[in-house]
Amino acid sequence: MANSTEPPDSKHPAPHMVWLFVALAALTLLVSLATGIGLWRWRELFSGSRSIIHADQPTVVRQIQQLQRLETVRYSMEKIISGERDNPYLPKFLVSDRLLLVVHGEVIAGVDLTKIAPSDVSIHGRSVTIRLPQSEILVVRLDNSKTRVYSRDTGLFSTPDPNLESEVREEAERQLQQAALQDGALESAGENARTALAVILKGLGFDKIDFS
Repeated sequence: MANSTEPPDSKHPAPHMVWLFVALAALTLLVSLATGIGLWRWRELFSGSRSIIHADQPTVVRQIQQLQRLETVRYSMEKIISGERDNPYLPKFLVSDRLLLVVHGEVIAGVDLTKIAPSDVSIHGRSVTIRLPQSEILVVRLDNSKTRVYSRDTGLFSTPDPNLESEVREEAERQLQQAALQDGALESAGENARTALAVILKGLGFDKIDFS
């Protein structure tokens, strides 16, 4: 009797073909999921409706207040300030006391951000509006290492007044502050403060920043 080999049933695929079909189906599913997630993230990124992470009103107010006094302008000056004591009834060469002081000083202007209140910050989506406190002179100081008495003349019958130099120093601080104000220190301080805050707020995720 002749030997014969029965051909495999073509209606039943081989096992390795079954695993191939399963792998292809799984791969198709993963690609579809990845595509769907990618499209969702893309729409979220460009739809303009995504929320701002860690940028609610209390957080913004706290971040600004932590800056405390934002010093944005430094104004330096050197000048000679004079002070004098005399007697209206006697000649100066007898009872006067005259002092010339070479003054080196610095004026610092900025914004005191501790004055920011929650009502000063308004948030709408990725837009924020902030009402800043007025710019002000924060510091007026003399550099004692460079400030010195240039000359002092006293009358024949007078002694140096121990309070004269202190009064001249006070006058020097007043003139320093006045010169800084006339030079537009407050305007520059406000502009610089807005620029610095805009950088911080953009870092929190805001696209539109308005100051009032």
